Amino acid sequence: MSVRRIIQTFHDWQQTGEPLVLATVYDTAGSTYSKAGQRILIRGNADYQGLVSGGCLEGDLAERARAVLETGVPATVSYDMRDDGEDLFGLGVGCDGMIRVFLQALDQETEYEPFASIAQLLLTDKPSSVATVIASTDPDLPPGVTLVWTPNPAERRSPAAPALGCLIAGCEAVQASGRARFDSGEDGLAVLYAPLNPVPRLLVLGAGLDAVPVIGMAAELGWRVSVADHRPAYLAKHEFDGAERTVLVEPAALEREFNLGDFDAVIVMSHHLATDQAYLAQLAALELPYIGVLGPRARRDRLLVALGEAGKALDTRLRGPVGLDIGADSPESIALSLLAEIHSVLKGASGAVLSGE
Repeated sequence: MSVRRIIQTFHDWQQTGEPLVLATVYDTAGSTYSKAGQRILIRGNADYQGLVSGGCLEGDLAERARAVLETGVPATVSYDMRDDGEDLFGLGVGCDGMIRVFLQALDQETEYEPFASIAQLLLTDKPSSVATVIASTDPDLPPGVTLVWTPNPAERRSPAAPALGCLIAGCEAVQASGRARFDSGEDGLAVLYAPLNPVPRLLVLGAGLDAVPVIGMAAELGWRVSVADHRPAYLAKHEFDGAERTVLVEPAALEREFNLGDFDAVIVMSHHLATDQAYLAQLAALELPYIGVLGPRARRDRLLVALGEAGKALDTRLRGPVGLDIGADSPESIALSLLAEIHSVLKGASGAVLSGE
């Protein structure tokens, strides 16, 4: 389940006024489906949105969530499959790891915090972080109290408790590293620090037939997608239901239509040499995580030469040919290859075959 789908579901359920439970993975060991920081939402009728496992633990979590809704008291639950991976408590779990989950109630009285703020920050353009107290003997830092941290003080939303100041350093650290961390000290204070990485934003420059699966798959991943083209017929001919914005633009005016620095990835695929060159000229000075252009390496090199100094600035950063080597031979498989490469770049992953460990 994508983060965007969870957020949309949250907004839908929030409108009903019913209380919900936020389930957050706060610690794992060994092979697990999800890692610390993963979140799902659970309703009182046992419906849920999101996954912390392959679907085998969510039913049990939904049952435990009912008690949290009844009492309003946060709870923790651990599933350890390392010694009994064949069948854990009749759940049929086949993993070989341990996963710990924190359950806390969300309701109208608290304005559905902290998830309301978390959801809002995930749809911004800047990373932030969150600290959730899992266990504590300090009455000023009870389990469930949460600090939502952003670089901008005006955007911070958290209880006005002076004791929360001790959580700031941990929030800053995980925001810088991009990785969640669970700290459990001898003083009885246990805290999950987790980054809030914004939903990826993708700009597709070119609205040809091969852009359709790119946009569709990216939207299914939960990414925020915009598409632009200078040809009205292309934009009118194809349906881009997964795109947030569909823009008719003159290639040289691209930076007037978009704040290009807000995107995490841009793929240039107009298949028109002069148009691609105009797009790349406006992207050259931006330090975006991913810039790619469709076509063979010779075409990429030709574009870089034509761009002159801008081409030199792009030389080591422009990807082309794009995508991972999966034997792609159709618009759909090329889209899969391309998005897999972008995903690996944004996650800082190698794109290599998994070792299974």
